Amino acid sequence: MVIGNDKMRIQNKRFTRIRISGKRLSLLGMISLVLMMFSCDFIKVKKEEEVGAQARRPVARVGNSYLYQDELIGIAPIGVAGEDSVARVTAYISSWIRKQLVINEAMKNIDINELEVERKVLDYRYSLIGYEYQNYYIRQNLNDSVSDQEIEAYYKERLDNFILKQNIIQGIYIKVPKTAPRTKKVKDLMYSKKAKDREELKSYCISFSAAYHMGDSSWIEFDKLVANSPLSEIPNKIQFLRSYNYYETTDDDFIFFLKIDTYKISDNISPLEFVKQEIKNIILNKRKVELARKLEDDVYENAAKRKDFEVYSN
Repeated sequence: MVIGNDKMRIQNKRFTRIRISGKRLSLLGMISLVLMMFSCDFIKVKKEEEVGAQARRPVARVGNSYLYQDELIGIAPIGVAGEDSVARVTAYISSWIRKQLVINEAMKNIDINELEVERKVLDYRYSLIGYEYQNYYIRQNLNDSVSDQEIEAYYKERLDNFILKQNIIQGIYIKVPKTAPRTKKVKDLMYSKKAKDREELKSYCISFSAAYHMGDSSWIEFDKLVANSPLSEIPNKIQFLRSYNYYETTDDDFIFFLKIDTYKISDNISPLEFVKQEIKNIILNKRKVELARKLEDDVYENAAKRKDFEVYSN
């Protein structure tokens, strides 16, 4: 490795011990340590017999606990740039030291049930490894196709689960600067049913609007649609929706156009289209839960058939 155009060879000698002051590691010791750890030979994964054949090299110590060189393998994956590798390993060593210091302090001040700690460590290890395999199994086996019939059936069986929390509308909303051209034509285009007028309106919005929504057949929350406009300050939005199917207003800089084709008031049942994606996600999550349960059951039953485990009576 080359630092400041001077080549440094990593020799097999004892690492400089990191001294711990009240707040931070010795900077010189840390730099020396990181440089030694990241020789090209070190980042290669060692065979188990090679690690066991030579004394493990400590890179940090807290009390009687040591962090060894081989425990840092994989902290900085192969291919990560040199500076990033150094930063990752430095951060890991610093984090390890801090945690060890807290553990030591805890051991001095409270009674620790070592067996309980070991049980929690085992549970946590299972959670990590089991979670990774569970996700792999689900990815391999999940059927992520959900038919409209399934969605509709789920919706009809659970209507009370889909009560609106917000007012929603179908319609057109356009916000354009006052300086935009042909603003007086916008309303006519909004009401036109002709395909060419709809295309003209869309083109106009793309060219001149600051915000727009033209999803005539899609539902959208009214408050979300009119956020950051004078319409958001309307005190009684339910009465407003019942009173207007078209509304136009301005502020200092913009003109706001709103055409309401239909609406639904909060505390009523949501239209199916509004909750369709939500229902699909619910169905897929249920499938994932079932697959996770099936995985555990299958692993257990297969292991029982092979007599891979035993339970001894007391």
